[in-house]
Amino acid sequence: MKEVRKLKQEGDIVILGSASIVTKLTEAGLVDELQLVVHPVLLGRGQTMFAGATEPCELKLTKTRAFENGVIVSSYAPAKR
Repeated sequence: MKEVRKLKQEGDIVILGSASIVTKLTEAGLVDELQLVVHPVLLGRGQTMFAGATEPCELKLTKTRAFENGVIVSSYAPAKR
């Protein structure tokens, strides 16, 4: 995580679609914003997004946007720092 902290000081870091990496970065306190994109599709089975989390992380909703096709983008920030 030391290298990630150094990278973060240089600017924003964006990670697309990697729950395992995001889980570790969230637990290390390195996530400023989490954006979840919800598509209106039911699959019946799936994987828990933060299955590997060892600590709870409370989030606060900071922004949400709904599109005509039913997709919803929600932005969250850690509730506690």
